[in-house]
Amino acid sequence: MAKKYIHIHRLRRVYTWELPVRLYHWLNALVMVALIVTGFYISNPLVISSHQEASKRFVMGWMRAIHFIAAYIFFFNFIFRLYWGFVGNKYANWKQFIPTGKFFFKEIWQVLKIDILQLKGKEHLSVGHNALAGFIYFFTFIAFGIQSLTGFGLYASMSNWWFPKLFSWVPTILGGDIMVRQIHHWTMWFFILFVVIHVYLVFYHDYVEGRGETSSMVGGWKFIEEEAFQKDKQTAPDRSVLTDEKK
Repeated sequence: MAKKYIHIHRLRRVYTWELPVRLYHWLNALVMVALIVTGFYISNPLVISSHQEASKRFVMGWMRAIHFIAAYIFFFNFIFRLYWGFVGNKYANWKQFIPTGKFFFKEIWQVLKIDILQLKGKEHLSVGHNALAGFIYFFTFIAFGIQSLTGFGLYASMSNWWFPKLFSWVPTILGGDIMVRQIHHWTMWFFILFVVIHVYLVFYHDYVEGRGETSSMVGGWKFIEEEAFQKDKQTAPDRSVLTDEKK
């Protein structure tokens, strides 16, 4: 009987996602769910017939309150992430999201072959975000900004606080409240589509690469093949040599 040999890769534990990045990620996920659910209700409320006193059936008021609180958390969490893109480690750096060279686009094509054509043996060597994921996250940051501007722009006329009133110019620029509301609603559907694809690809790349993609956003660590770790030349947006130090 022929012997079967199993090749076992030596793995190195690499610290990728710092605690502030992980907190941002999960807090953002929670508030986005709250914003989407309450946003749907606000845009198309249910008719609730009841003989109770109106103060006991103030559903719209609660939905609006949750939506506004989640919006403030969403906004300041987003501002914090922009700040951390300059002070965090190299895996959180803004260079992970903006194309800075031809190797960035080369890896985008390589990842597309994995995700769409599902080709085996063409796994990329990115430790942090792969180039395609980083580029898509760049567009989500733009969408974050659009949602913040349009949301606070709609809220400015009914708020007594000075902060929302800073956005009172948005409806004027965009042609009125109706257009601002439409843009706000369309951008919400972008986030819904993004979340569905994002969750699928996280589990898919975890299966294809076996590096702990899913658990890394909980504990912060990934497990990289020693052979890949030792290569000086890589296809990641950050071309520096991989290290497991907290840079």
